[in-house]
Amino acid sequence: MGKVAIGAAVVTAAAVSAAVALVVRHRMRCSAKWARVIAILKEFEGKCETPIAKLRQVGDAMDVEMHAGLASEGGSKLKMLISYVDNLPTGDEEGLYYALDLGGTNFRALRVHLGGKDKGVIGQEFEEVSIPPHLMIGTADGLFDFIASALAKFVASEPDEYHLPNGRQRELGFTFSFPVRQTSISSGSLIRWTKGFNIEDLVGEDVVGELTKSMEKIGLDMRVAALVNDTIGTLAGGKFHNQDVVAAVILGTGTNAAYVEHSHAIPKWQGLHPKSGDMVINTEWGNFGSTHLPLTEYDQALDAESLNPGEQIFEKLISGMYLGDIVRRVLLKMAEEADFFGDTVPPKLRVPFILRTPDMSAMHHDTSPDLKVVGNKLKDILEISNTSVKVRKVVVEICDIVAYRGARLAAGGILGILKKIGRDTVKAGENSKSVVALDGGLFEHYSKFRTCLESTIHELLGDEAAETIAIEHSNDGSGIGAALLAASHSQYLGIES
Repeated sequence: MGKVAIGAAVVTAAAVSAAVALVVRHRMRCSAKWARVIAILKEFEGKCETPIAKLRQVGDAMDVEMHAGLASEGGSKLKMLISYVDNLPTGDEEGLYYALDLGGTNFRALRVHLGGKDKGVIGQEFEEVSIPPHLMIGTADGLFDFIASALAKFVASEPDEYHLPNGRQRELGFTFSFPVRQTSISSGSLIRWTKGFNIEDLVGEDVVGELTKSMEKIGLDMRVAALVNDTIGTLAGGKFHNQDVVAAVILGTGTNAAYVEHSHAIPKWQGLHPKSGDMVINTEWGNFGSTHLPLTEYDQALDAESLNPGEQIFEKLISGMYLGDIVRRVLLKMAEEADFFGDTVPPKLRVPFILRTPDMSAMHHDTSPDLKVVGNKLKDILEISNTSVKVRKVVVEICDIVAYRGARLAAGGILGILKKIGRDTVKAGENSKSVVALDGGLFEHYSKFRTCLESTIHELLGDEAAETIAIEHSNDGSGIGAALLAASHSQYLGIES
């Protein structure tokens, strides 16, 4: 009996010893894997750093590229497109104007009633219309006949008090959010389609001419007074409410900036200089590139796998289309190299753009003690269950790094524009204010992004200059802004109503 007991004791001790060794090895493996997670995080954080000195270099590079783009066509990655908008709203505009906003699978028709000085926008109405899919790949006549017909119905609903005097033509601002080579304030030829449209017979044609032809067919007496994009519309909307507005920036799914330039500072301008002496420039700053931009392996992979490799690098760092996917790519590396979410890589984590920026924002703003929102987003979107608070904290840190880098780089870009127009410093004896109008879902809804952008601009300018610069939200530039530009380019300007 004694031997058996001793043997059993020996076997039990050996089993315990093996189990302990197994636990120790497991812990060591887990510890090594966690160390790898932290190493990936810290390396990413280091590569994304945007110290003030680097942001000033980004601003300087933006300024240099703006000069080059204004000097000659193709002189810079920044297109610096001449918009032919030489009169921005003064706030005195009055009367009834229409806008047509075409930029995707829906279009909007708007009616805006302006009241003149101190009254602003008295009333506005709009109607949204879905474009049937077959018209998006059909003919120019098919698309514009459909739009003109919907526009005519909308005009027919015009309240009696809005009716125009006899003989007065209705005027329209047309926001056309596709690449266009503009040839005047009210004409421009389509360069190429995007966003699922492919109407071959419209490429190279004047989009205003095609719309006008369709309106004339059905007897709709309306003149397109201004052809614009949404960034210039945002500038117009901002200027209408505040005459100190000098530039506009869109930070949404994509990004762009426009600003007011002196016409004499545009060497490539061939026409007569406008009476105002000003010209709005559409920078197309999403295509800005510089060696000073802090690119990581994740950005390079995203760019290589994109539809436009080597293009829109700035946009891929700062806009809502891409931020969530950069977060996903970092999480994927952690899952592949350090079993961040367990022994297998969650399949959904390999799906490009599955993690959208609004989801990233929700996780970044999670203030619950156990980061419940983060846990739910990982489960609902990526099908990753039972994550620890420790894991969730790392996810929030990645969101933090990506959002703050984007916001600070956007601030560096804005510094470049202010530098180009000499508004980045306070000049002796001058007390002028400069307002930058901002719009876009990223700026409007991602509050940590917005707060970081604003504080970084203050940091870059310094206390004294920052006192002269303001960031203001300018809503619905693609709609109301277009109507305002129709008003400021009306054929009836200076004629008594």
